Amino acid sequence: MSAAFAPLILEPAYRKVAVAIGERILSRVLREGERLPSETELARQFGVNRSTVREALRELQSRGLVQRRPGSKLMSVSRPHHEAVAAGVSDALLLHDVTVRDVWEALTILEPPLAEAAARTRSAADLAGVTAAADAFGAARIDAPQAVQRCAEFFRCLGRATHNPVLGLAQEPLLQLLEPSLAVMIDKLPQARTRIATAQRRLVEALAARDAPGAHDWMARHIRDFSRGYALAGIDLGLRVTGAV
Repeated sequence: MSAAFAPLILEPAYRKVAVAIGERILSRVLREGERLPSETELARQFGVNRSTVREALRELQSRGLVQRRPGSKLMSVSRPHHEAVAAGVSDALLLHDVTVRDVWEALTILEPPLAEAAARTRSAADLAGVTAAADAFGAARIDAPQAVQRCAEFFRCLGRATHNPVLGLAQEPLLQLLEPSLAVMIDKLPQARTRIATAQRRLVEALAARDAPGAHDWMARHIRDFSRGYALAGIDLGLRVTGAV
């Protein structure tokens, strides 16, 4: 006897409409900023109810593919922001009980090559942005939440300096987890802020000199320091990350 057939998956009409519009957007037939037809016109074209179109547009909006601009009744094609896309990944990782060790190991793999690439490709504006981020972290009298946010922003500036959107998108979920991971340690270790500031200065110097190997090595040392910091503060690397600062 031959194998039995699997049941057909019946998708609701709104999902089919969302897929059809989404394919036009992702294939660049519909470009960013281009307005979609009205709900009534889309309903006519697809041969469905207006409520079906409305539900399809809600799904596309939740994915960041369309948005309604202020003052307009029509949806426009949009580009999902890295932060919004990465937030979904970060939330999924939290629900999978990601630990401080997991975050640290992932940063160890990603960030040194990223810093190396940034040293090769950075522009003058990128260098100014990285320098400003380092100066912001080193500012006096910032509290722990500000400190970890500025630390993460330094990493983001390095990511932007690579001019590689894939690296930036790969980096962002980790940085959203770095902030709460670092928050549990940064003020329990007196030398933590000083060591972070020193590493940031060395990385700025490496980028200024376009010293790619030096940027790689200093970032590797910087990430290793996070692990040492947790050990010195008596914090278990198996601690589960619990969310935003």
